[in-house]
Amino acid sequence: MPQLQRLAVTATQICDRQIDLTREQQHYLNRVLRLQAGDRFIAMDGRGHWWLAVLEAQETGLIASITEEIAVNRELPVEVTLMAALPKGNGFDDVVRQATELGVASIVPVTSDRTLLKPSDQKVDRWRRIAAEAAEQSERQIVPTILEPISFDLAVKDCNQKYRFICVARGDNRHLWDCLAAVAPPQSPLIRGEQDGGELSIVIAIGPEGGWTEGEVKRAIEFDFEAVSLGRRILRAVTAPMVALSLVGVAFEKC
Repeated sequence: MPQLQRLAVTATQICDRQIDLTREQQHYLNRVLRLQAGDRFIAMDGRGHWWLAVLEAQETGLIASITEEIAVNRELPVEVTLMAALPKGNGFDDVVRQATELGVASIVPVTSDRTLLKPSDQKVDRWRRIAAEAAEQSERQIVPTILEPISFDLAVKDCNQKYRFICVARGDNRHLWDCLAAVAPPQSPLIRGEQDGGELSIVIAIGPEGGWTEGEVKRAIEFDFEAVSLGRRILRAVTAPMVALSLVGVAFEKC
């Protein structure tokens, strides 16, 4: 199959093998991508399904018809949640975009002792659009879930992932790589067994500029988080998530 453009749609847009395209999607396909009636593209619902679709022209505008479902497997063999303290400015835009490209399943923005006020609803909507665009670009099957921002204390208290790590810049802590290798080395029976049972899930908490406070690390440990290191250098709040997720990819994925 030739290289085709991808478009994220919602399940509610699909009915009787037709996709009811929004005005924004019609503009994007026709004006930006220069697709015309009869041209094909890939529709993805962000929940693991891809379809081959064909544009059709109607009096009310463009719609798309589904011709077949496409079987793909582009996701990590582990469900990864990124719990990230909000950095200054628009830095979280890059965190969302790059974390999506690296295979994260969900992102929890958190406010901590060293972050600013809770962001607006417009910011959250923007992050969700960025995640959808990044999923299209990186050919993901899943569009990561971007949760509403919550406090760090509530995030660690409500965490239900099996393996929990909080990245700490200083201190004598195990490297995240060693922890991941201990959880499930690549292609081990543990990966297959746990994934079949839906149990293999990881959460990685990344702090803000200045890092987590000692109190925050202590409270996370009380809720079964393990303090880990990302190496000898001090990483920026927008760099550390990429390092952590890259380690997950190396540990659980084989090219």
